[in-house]
Amino acid sequence: MLPPRAYAFIFLNGLRILSIIGLLLVFSSNIVTLVHDIQAFDRFQAGKTAVSDSAATNITAEDILNSDYIIGSTVPNQPAGVFWAVLNRLLIIVQVIILIMSEVGWPSAFFNRFFPILGKDFGLGALGIIQCLLGAAILSHHVDEFSLVAAFFLFSIGCLNILAGLIFRESAKGKRSITSWRDHAKNALPTHVAGVDIRPVASAGTSFVSSVFKGDEKAPDAKLGYGFGTAGEKAAGLKGYLISKPIDSLPRYAPKRSPSSA
Repeated sequence: MLPPRAYAFIFLNGLRILSIIGLLLVFSSNIVTLVHDIQAFDRFQAGKTAVSDSAATNITAEDILNSDYIIGSTVPNQPAGVFWAVLNRLLIIVQVIILIMSEVGWPSAFFNRFFPILGKDFGLGALGIIQCLLGAAILSHHVDEFSLVAAFFLFSIGCLNILAGLIFRESAKGKRSITSWRDHAKNALPTHVAGVDIRPVASAGTSFVSSVFKGDEKAPDAKLGYGFGTAGEKAAGLKGYLISKPIDSLPRYAPKRSPSSA
């Protein structure tokens, strides 16, 4: 039977793999949606030019030109609508790339310095919240089936990451780290006995044994004294302390001596 730490390691790494898969799906679906939006905008502009050049227009063409969104896209039919739609997709792609790098753990120093909430010292709650926000931003528009499934999958994984962050807190990324698992496996001494952390005691014992084999004669934190012998009595006398000799007495259980008759 595996220890509880192994189950946590397997669960968190499985969740990380699903998270990376969801982010890759959202990344690819946003690129596809971005291409479709640009193509739909080009068709819309071409149709708008053709309608303006022709003398007669029908009701269908007027409805298409005055619709809220460009047909077959997520671009709003308003001034600079295509700019904001494209910028939205590009920002989502950049955020997805950053989250993928955070899940992979590279470069860890960059995230620890500039994005601490995605670094190794924070849990998975912030990651899950960002994933839910990205999924909700995509699901709030009318998208194709591929983008719909990818965004819904990412939103679900974000909810699981939030739950894992609440359970494991800041130790989640440490528990799923492969390097920390290897370092823990190299340590043969137990870390907990009956629910009590004994790592300081174990490390102290290990350092003491290593110092013995290395020939280190320095006693750790040892205070030299004079003891209770003659040297201690002399040292006390030099400091002005007087040591009185106790009066000779017999114990209570000793038999009493009767005075001898002359």
